[in-house]
Amino acid sequence: MNTPMRPLTLPLIAAAALAATAALQAQHYPAGVEGIKAASLPPPGFYLRDYNLMYFADQVNDPDGHKAPVDFDLTAYAQAIRPIWITDWKVLGANYGMDVLVPFIYTDLSVNGVGDSSFSLGDIFFEPVTLSWHGKLYDVGVGYGFWAPTGPYDAGEMTNPGQNFWTQMFTAGATGYFDTNRTWALSALCRYEINSENPDTGITPGQMFTLEWGLSKTFAKTIDVGVVGYFQQQTTQDNGSGADDNLNTVASIGPEVSVFFPSIKLFTSLRYEYEFLASDRPQGQTLTLTLTKVF
Repeated sequence: MNTPMRPLTLPLIAAAALAATAALQAQHYPAGVEGIKAASLPPPGFYLRDYNLMYFADQVNDPDGHKAPVDFDLTAYAQAIRPIWITDWKVLGANYGMDVLVPFIYTDLSVNGVGDSSFSLGDIFFEPVTLSWHGKLYDVGVGYGFWAPTGPYDAGEMTNPGQNFWTQMFTAGATGYFDTNRTWALSALCRYEINSENPDTGITPGQMFTLEWGLSKTFAKTIDVGVVGYFQQQTTQDNGSGADDNLNTVASIGPEVSVFFPSIKLFTSLRYEYEFLASDRPQGQTLTLTLTKVF
């Protein structure tokens, strides 16, 4: 059950910590969702993907990237179901596809002993357009989608499953292979978010750029092992009365293992990413388990 914020009882530094956490929450795409071969869309068919992303942070950083002297603890878990349909239809030589992502989000936050938690359906992502090209030594993918404010939101709460604003998101990425057997791969996937105004606060969150990358090696045709990371940068300031003019940044690195089980047509991946850089937001760790069933 949510506990209303009590900002008048918090010291100034705790209020700054809440502002930094609000900056983290005022975005839709959580970095760390994708890793190895992130830019490679599958061949035509129907797929059901289940993301399980866990985020832990016990520090929040100021705009200069230094740890704020505050008792801070954040735990977040998101499970997102994503049906994906890649068709045989061709557009500019690419396979046309579409998908929907339905997240359920749990957040538990404590700042100097003042806590709040929430769990509910989050904001749903609709991606009506994906295009994917496949060559002997490359995969390329682009897409357009939008986040709809379907999750519950209350401006008086410290945590909210929904963001209460619409977001347009553009995606582009590529995977390059260094050998004809496609066993060595380097992938980079870019997202760019453009937000609308939150009508309850009058603030339009700044635009956000996200890069997720991975370098991997395939063994026995069914196992991929590699190193992955993400970089996320707010590119424009928030707009509106009382908006924060700081730009938050985060970067991470870590290992990933991906295994395909042919007998049950199931892909599994597990990645851990440690954030070594953060400003104006929490700095923590991300653990992501992804299951993809092929139909």
